[in-house]
Formats: sequence, structure tokens, C-alpha cells
Amino acid sequence: MSSLSDVFTNRELSWLEFNQRVLDEVCDTSVPLLERLRFLAITASNLDEFFMVRVGSLLMSIRSGETAPDCSGMSPLEQLNAISLRAQKMAAEQFRVFLEQMEPALAEAGIRRRHAGQLNDRQMEFLESVFHEQLQAVLTPVAVHDPSRFPLLFGRTVNVAVQLRGHSETEPFRFAVIPFGRFDLRCITLPGTGSGYEFMLTEDVIEMMAGRFFPGQEVVATVPFRVTRNADVSVSDDDGADLLAEMEDVLEDRKDSFCTRLEISDRVTRPLLEFLKVLLRVGERDIYPAPGPVGLSDLMQLTNLSGFDRLLYTAWTPCPSPKVDPSESIFDTMKSQDVLLLHPYESFEPVMRLLSEAADDRDVVAIKQTLYRTSRNSPIVKSLMRAAENGKNVTVIVELKARFDEARNIEWARQLEYSGVQVIYGVRGLKTHAKACIVVRREPQGFQRYCHFGTGNYNEITSRFYTDISLLTCHRDLGNDAIAWFNAVTGSSQIQQFSQIESAPIGLREKLLQMIRVEAERARNGDKGHIMVKLNSLADPIMIEALCEASQAGVEIDLNIRGICCLRPGVPGRSENIRIVSIIDRFLEHARILYFHHGGDERVFISSADWMPRNLDRRVELLIPVLDETCKRRTIQILRTCLRDNVKGRILTPDGSYQPPTGAESEKIKATRGRGKRKPADATQIDPALRSGRCQQEFQRRAREAAENAFERNRTTFVPIEPTH
Repeated sequence: MSSLSDVFTNRELSWLEFNQRVLDEVCDTSVPLLERLRFLAITASNLDEFFMVRVGSLLMSIRSGETAPDCSGMSPLEQLNAISLRAQKMAAEQFRVFLEQMEPALAEAGIRRRHAGQLNDRQMEFLESVFHEQLQAVLTPVAVHDPSRFPLLFGRTVNVAVQLRGHSETEPFRFAVIPFGRFDLRCITLPGTGSGYEFMLTEDVIEMMAGRFFPGQEVVATVPFRVTRNADVSVSDDDGADLLAEMEDVLEDRKDSFCTRLEISDRVTRPLLEFLKVLLRVGERDIYPAPGPVGLSDLMQLTNLSGFDRLLYTAWTPCPSPKVDPSESIFDTMKSQDVLLLHPYESFEPVMRLLSEAADDRDVVAIKQTLYRTSRNSPIVKSLMRAAENGKNVTVIVELKARFDEARNIEWARQLEYSGVQVIYGVRGLKTHAKACIVVRREPQGFQRYCHFGTGNYNEITSRFYTDISLLTCHRDLGNDAIAWFNAVTGSSQIQQFSQIESAPIGLREKLLQMIRVEAERARNGDKGHIMVKLNSLADPIMIEALCEASQAGVEIDLNIRGICCLRPGVPGRSENIRIVSIIDRFLEHARILYFHHGGDERVFISSADWMPRNLDRRVELLIPVLDETCKRRTIQILRTCLRDNVKGRILTPDGSYQPPTGAESEKIKATRGRGKRKPADATQIDPALRSGRCQQEFQRRAREAAENAFERNRTTFVPIEPTH
């Protein structure tokens, strides 16, 4: 493989640019105000996870002496330094946007954060009561005499550091910390002076009344701070019997792992800062001064205030699919046709109904299911438990290593086992990220396999705001492949050749490379070569090189990559026939869809896998062909609609920046796309109706119209009652 440095962007820096695109939504005044606040909280939460996982991993690499560069040519230390510079700039912009734009707009809309000098007598009296009844009773100040023996400070929780006057000249200051721990009261609602909502941050109340924690002592200064800890704690799963217990140990290890970031008020005194640096063992590079509230992610709770619906998007209720008749069994529906669902525009209910009906149907003999992330009160898990209690043979792969969902999955695994479900704790050395469910039903013609394949998790909550594809099918080849795949995974068997599907880490990468090379070979022979792909992330060097080679051969390549994208398009002689668009909008783009022109015999797939080394080499993933012609045509239309978004879409330019499709950089890309061996087809020739528009609104419109049309058809259909003889 040739050097990729000319077309490869560092993964971590690419992710930070993705988070910047989310932050850009905060500045978009066409977005409702509380939705903008939600986006701001999301950027802060995203950064939390980034520092927990990616920065933590880099720090461990540096500590272990690793110096090898990535495909962009950057060593781990160079990456860490570049991350620090970019993240500091991003954090500064977060607070600038919050303080200069969001807070004034929120105050004008009736949501006001109050400070000590802005309280009236009634509010002061109320806070006196809150402090006495709650804060002083729950929170415990801890004096710090020896930093090495200081109690644990939880990551991602607010604490208040206190600087006290010392007892002598040799000890000018003493220090203490008031940890919030699991105390979740961040915003204290104040009795208002009229309409609207007024609140005060708990740390500001503590600062105002800190002396009451330390009677007889002089409080010199107080400062709120927050730590982020490394969460990239590995687990050895050599012994499957002990994996659950070891995962519980991992959760404990995260609590006291090393600090990767210190967020602290920019009003901190130098003695307090030096004290915290020693206490938390952080350097200047790891310190992020905050001119506003530390932990902006906690502001998410303000988006749920009652009485402010006008500041939110109009509530969206997923529409029923016109392909699914609620009056008939889901099994009858699937026998008559394949059903493709686009969430959250169409309801996730048919997927839940498949499991619910299967649990109670006396002809169902077995259910095989993967679970990666589920909801807190998952109806799907409850259906699986009920199925086992009803005597079905139920086998579930519960991925205990799903990051940040480990505790919930451990609890579900125990409950499933208690109900009689055969639970498999993932696969040794791999994460099971595939989304598949197989229901085996005894019917007059034999055993029938009813399958669900998806791009998203079995989570009815996230299905309301993640865009994902569901495929419900009882296609014989897909059903046989699914059974063979599932049994190979649970039985530690060698995965055999499948008829239709492909699976990572064996076969999927090779299948994708083969499909890309077929397009390249056709283009070299003067035929049309066209690839369209929708993914969350593109970072795999081998896949990127294959796409560049296809571009050089003249293949037209259109990519819709929401997040990380390490491929730089438009580089002359390398990636000039590649166009990349990213969409950040109301719903989280999460579907993975693949299209290959294949000489006119179009091939369409959905997948659980992004094109990253972890997905293709270290995870159990699935690639599922869409075989039904109606479903195939609709999937292609979905893909094209996303690629034509010129409202929320942003075009990735050769210099690594993202620009609106109507900007000058977009025009430059259009001009360069014809410099390859074969001039790509004019994009407007694909579908003139999709030349412009906001794809998520278009999908909402289509789903609503389809549901309304189906309702009208059913309402006006006369069904005669015939006499029985």
C-alpha cells in the first residue's frame, strides 16, 4: 500500500472537527433555542468521552514508550499536543457561544441563571433553607493534608475546592475539597419574580455560603472544578466464565484511573491551582480554564423544562409504516413481503412486535438475538425473558464490553439468565456489534426463519432520534445465513462461506474491497463506475487506499460520513473523484448504507459496521444485502437524498475544512471532479427532484404522507360481508 499521508487526516483531529460541526449548530439561529442548548450540551458530553477514551489511550501509548506514527505521519505525542491545541480552542468557543449568545437569548426567553448579587430576599431565604436542609446535610467537606491519601473524586462530577487561611506563616494556606459525588442537584430552582424560570448553580450557592462548612476559619477562595478520568481500561476475556466478574472490576478501575483533563473556573487562585495539580497529578496541558459553568453537559436538563415547548422542535412521533398492517400478524406481513423501515421517521414498533408476538406464539420454537445497547426498561429484553418463560429456546449474545453500557448489560444478562435464556457473554477477543434477530417458527411447510437486521441498536428510545435502517425479511437465503452465522458465533466454530451475507472480522473487509475493485475495473474499461456509501466513520487505511485507487480509475464516489473521516477528497491524482458530505441535524445520522453500480446490476447493502480498523478487524459485524427490488429502490433513494442535502450538509474540502455545499469551496470541488480518467456523471442527472433540500425534513414529509395515504386507502375501502353457506 502506497503512502496515505497526502490524503489521510489524523483520526483524533478529524473527530474534533466533527464535534465542531455539532458546535456550529449552536450558532445557527434557525434552530430553536433549547435545541441549540441541547447541541451545546452534546458537544461537552462528546468531549468528555473523547478525553476518557481517545486521550486516555494516547496517554497510555506514550507512557508505554510507543512512538510509531499513524498514517498521517503523527506520533502519539504529536497527536496529543495537536489535540490539546484544538480542544482548548474548542472549549474557549463553547464558552464564548454560551456566555455571549446562549445565556442572553435564554434570559430573554425567560430562563435565567442567577448569581449572588442578583437575588431578592425571598430567593435568599429559600436558598438558606436549601443549604441547611440539603447541601449541608448531604455534602461533606474533606480537608487535604496528604494528597496521596485523598479520597476518590468521581470523574465527570462537579467539586468545589476551598482555600483556607493557614495557622502560621510557614503554612499560609490550607486546602479542602467539597465533592459532589453522586449528588445530582446541579440546578436549584428559585422562586421566581414572575413568568419564566430562574435557577442557581449548586456550586455558586456553595461558594456563597462556604464559610458555614468551616466555622471559625477564614475562607480565602472557592473554585468549582471537574475531572475527566481515563476510561480506556482493557479487559482480558480469556476465561469466559469470569468475564462478567472481570467487567465489574473494570467499572471499578475506571473510578480511580488517572486524570486526562481538569476543567476549572478561570477565577482560580494560583495556590488553589497548584494544589489541584499536585492532588490530581496533571500538567498545564491538561488544564482547561472555564469562564463559565464547568461541565456544560449538565445544561442538558434545562432542555426538559416544562412550559418552553416553543423553544423546541415540534415533537415528532414516528409514523406507522404503510407496509405493516397493525391488524394482522407480523409473521403474515413478513411472509408476504420484505419490509424496510427508516427510523425515526417510521416507527420501531414492528421490530418490537416481532419479538412480542414471537414470545407468545405457540408455533415459535426458537429466538436468537444480539444485544449491544438497550434501554433501561427494554421491552425487547422483557419479550425475550417472556419467551424463555413460555418454553421457547432463546439464545442471546449480550455484549458486556459495550463501552459505558457495561453495567446495564451486566444487569440484563443476569435477569435474562434467571428467566431461562441462554446468555452468551460476547465473543472472546472481539466485540459483537452486529444487529440481528432470528425467530424460528414451525409452520405447515416446515420451519420458517423470520429475521430482523438493523444498522442500529435494539433500543426503542434511541430509535426515536437516531436515523437507522431496519430490514424485516423471511428470505430463505438470508434466514439460512443468519442461522449459520449465529451458531458459528455462539459455538466458536469456523465461519463458513455464506450465500448472501458477510461478517467481520472474517470476510467483510475482503467483500468490500472486491466490490470497490470491480467498480474500478469497469471504469478502467470505459464503463460507468459508481459507489455511494453512508457511514458514521471512515478511518480504515486499507479501505481509504482502495477508494483512492478507484477514484484514480475514474469511479464516481459519493460518501456521506457523519463523524470521523480520515480521507481528504479532491486531492489531484489521488481522490479527485471523491465527494464527501457530513450531515448534522435534529436526528443523529447513524445508518450504514452501501451502493455499488456493478455494471447496472446494482448492489445495495445495509451494515452494522463503519469502515474503521476496530469494526473490520476486532468486532463481529454484519453486511446484509437488500434483495427485494422495492426495498432496494427505496434504500437507494434514501442514500441519494442524504447526499443531496444542501441545508444541513457540509462538504469536506481538500484542505480538511467543511463548507456548505453552496459555498465557493463546493464549486471548486465540482470543477475538479472531472479531472480523472472518466468525467463523472453530472450529479443532477441522478434525480432532479433531489438537487436541494434538508434531507431529514424530506424524510419526515415522506413518512407523514405515506402514513396519511395508507390511512385514507384503508378508510375508504369497503369490505363486503358475504353470507356463509
